[in-house]
Amino acid sequence: MTATFPGLSPAHSASPSRAEAYARAHGFERPTLILDIDRVAQQYTVLSTGLGQAHIHYAVKANPAPEILSRLAAMGSGFDAASRVEIEMCLKAGATPSRISFGNTVKKPSDIAFAHAVGVDVFAADAAEELDKIAEHAPGAQVYIRLLVEASGADWPLTRKFGTTRDNALSLMAHARMLGLRPVGLSFHVGSQTRDPMMWAPVLDGIAAVWDAAHAAGFALDLLNIGGGFPAFYGDDIPHPTAYAAKVMELVHARFKDVPRIMAEPGRGLVADAGMIAAEVLLVSRKSPDDLHRWVYLDIGKFSGLAETMDEAIRYQFATDRDHETTGPCILAGPSCDSADVLYEKRPVALPLGIKAGDRIWIRNCGAYTTTYASIGFNGFPPLDVVIL
Repeated sequence: MTATFPGLSPAHSASPSRAEAYARAHGFERPTLILDIDRVAQQYTVLSTGLGQAHIHYAVKANPAPEILSRLAAMGSGFDAASRVEIEMCLKAGATPSRISFGNTVKKPSDIAFAHAVGVDVFAADAAEELDKIAEHAPGAQVYIRLLVEASGADWPLTRKFGTTRDNALSLMAHARMLGLRPVGLSFHVGSQTRDPMMWAPVLDGIAAVWDAAHAAGFALDLLNIGGGFPAFYGDDIPHPTAYAAKVMELVHARFKDVPRIMAEPGRGLVADAGMIAAEVLLVSRKSPDDLHRWVYLDIGKFSGLAETMDEAIRYQFATDRDHETTGPCILAGPSCDSADVLYEKRPVALPLGIKAGDRIWIRNCGAYTTTYASIGFNGFPPLDVVIL
């Protein structure tokens, strides 16, 4: 259970969302994500209120729907892009190059050159060779060094693959400066779905130590990119987004004082609550007559949008037309002929005892990391349809 703090009331509501109301009122031939754009805009506003001076750069990878990008661009959002395609989508949506950062630390040289040519001037790096590529294809660009974050308590940790060690960070800054680049700051990511804002504290302590050491070494850093981690509701209470963001910024200011530029990169925290997936039950079975758990197979699985059930890290919430019935534990699986396509087995899901093939089932808070994870058609099962409200 998430710790509680004064003013940090739970973020979720018992009332049905507009997306859920639409999903229940319509029929769908195949799995469909219903996305409420107004809900995304509301989340942007409440997060911005809590973040204060920190400027949101929406993590496009969470959901790159053109309607989302256009609405956020019109509201003044910045964007964290991971590829040339995402940069192109942001520009098409109305974002200016100055509001786009190329936040992937692993970039093709041609993509760096493209970004530089269209006016993107802020790049992430965590290795000397990446800095070499940026210097060659985006000479004079601003770079921020991404730091490695050890386990922080996030439900979806982002350790090991991205970031450099604290000891190596200053060497990379010196290398960047030698190449004619402008080392302007640091970035990090506490891990996706960090439900408790106090989990940020030890991470920020480590980042602040590098920040102070960099200034002492003569690097005039003025950009702190605090990344994402802002949570969505998946069953465990989380603080209201405004209160959560305000608490994070309180922790930031206690350690970094007056930082000229602060970027935040929420993805899940902006769009997850805006989406609802309409799906269907395909089969309910038991492996033997005395099996304690039913197996419930859906027409959507790991390969068609629910990849974040991997290791059962993200615990989606389900609703049915039978929620008035007594429930029992189920092992939940997808439709594909792949034994890895099991969603929840270690911690079974409680579903109505009367649920059967053909019943409708709705998956709440699926606006993030579903459409982009869906395969083109593994086993012939289609990717998610999308309805924008």
